[in-house]
Amino acid sequence: MLIKAVKLSVISMGTLGLAGGLIFGRDLASYVSASAHSIRTSVKDNVPVEFELGRARDLLDDIIPEMHANVRLIAQQEVEIDNLRRDIDSSTKAVHEQTTQVQKLRDALATKNDSFSFQQITYTRDQVRDDLANRLENVKEAKLVLATKQRLLDNRGKGLAAAMQALERTRAQKSLLESQIAALDGQNRLLQATSIGTLSQIDNSKLAQTEKLISQIKKQLDVAERVLAHESKFTQAIPVETVTEKEVVSQADEYLASAKK
Repeated sequence: MLIKAVKLSVISMGTLGLAGGLIFGRDLASYVSASAHSIRTSVKDNVPVEFELGRARDLLDDIIPEMHANVRLIAQQEVEIDNLRRDIDSSTKAVHEQTTQVQKLRDALATKNDSFSFQQITYTRDQVRDDLANRLENVKEAKLVLATKQRLLDNRGKGLAAAMQALERTRAQKSLLESQIAALDGQNRLLQATSIGTLSQIDNSKLAQTEKLISQIKKQLDVAERVLAHESKFTQAIPVETVTEKEVVSQADEYLASAKK
């Protein structure tokens, strides 16, 4: 089943490739590349800005552990340099003392004495000569070692300075990027606020339509009220006259008189 599915996929891809080749010819590759680029651009354009800003903050946060590690390495290098300086100071002092002793033995051999007394101990001329040879060899080797340590100190000092400069540049760049992210975040919030304002204008237009409708309804009611007022003028009102008692009695007498006939 799996082999059959693979065969069908290969056949389908081959068919599509053949159809594309027949339609587009040599331009098929460029069409495929342009389509892929268009899809990537479309997907990237649809990524929310907030997501991209969060991704940028995460990338900066990932730098912090590396910065801490570099700070620790710099601290270790500083300790090693301090220890090396103390070692060089001690070695320099030892070389100076050995040079002084070589000078004393050399001055002794400059005389014609057959024996010499140092620290209340007497040495023959041959012993002084051999000791001078040994001390001279040792002090030369010590000076070579001291020169090597000094070069090592210089190299470590340069390396430390370069590391500190790199760390400082990283800190400055991180601070700059944080400021840029904050500025972009502010710009994004401003755009969102502007967008909300635009939506508010749509709502205001609806309110304006409602107010216009209410005004029209009020106008219709005012017209209807005036129509009723004008129609009431054409209605005959019931005349109301004041009748005295004398008139009423007289009218009643006239009626009764006529009724008897």
